[in-house]
Amino acid sequence: MCQPGFLKTVNRNAPGGSRSLAAAQQERPEGNLCVGVIIGFPDPVAQELQQWRESFGDPMAGIVPAHITLVTTTPATDWEATVEHVREVARAQRPFSVTISGTGSFRPVSPVVFVKVTEGFEHCVRLHEKLQTGPLERDLPFPYHPHVTVAHDVGERSMDEAEERLEEYRRSFEVRSMGLYEHDDDGVWQLREELPFGG
Repeated sequence: MCQPGFLKTVNRNAPGGSRSLAAAQQERPEGNLCVGVIIGFPDPVAQELQQWRESFGDPMAGIVPAHITLVTTTPATDWEATVEHVREVARAQRPFSVTISGTGSFRPVSPVVFVKVTEGFEHCVRLHEKLQTGPLERDLPFPYHPHVTVAHDVGERSMDEAEERLEEYRRSFEVRSMGLYEHDDDGVWQLREELPFGG
């Protein structure tokens, strides 16, 4: 059964950082398959957000890199069809700009404070809608809302602080790819392939 896990990043510039379908198939364990798709951040922004998340006492700060989720934990029964589906969506997607600014919260439904996706919000929504079809189609418990988590499951005071201190935070960058992750038996999200847009 698919459960939330920890992201494990792979250096995209290192040998094997972006894996082929054949390599991913060879390494994929048998059994239930759970996948996710995310947009990663360039290093300077990712490091800043990690430091902020650490400052609010979030224990996931050093484990889960800053990202925008496109497809959350989703079961898939056909790995080859899933990879080809995500690749097809990536090939049809053009790079786009993202700006994150201001803060919001999912409280009281969920103990999460986030930085808002302002520019690029609709691009993320459309990508999500395209990805969450075919082999990844499923009903979600909540409507999809692109965001960047900066405090999760910490005390109310820390969440208040995160919401206040990052209210003026603003960064922009270009998105040129998305990462396909698989949830392994150790509860870790492993990057299986970084898919360039239009490629």
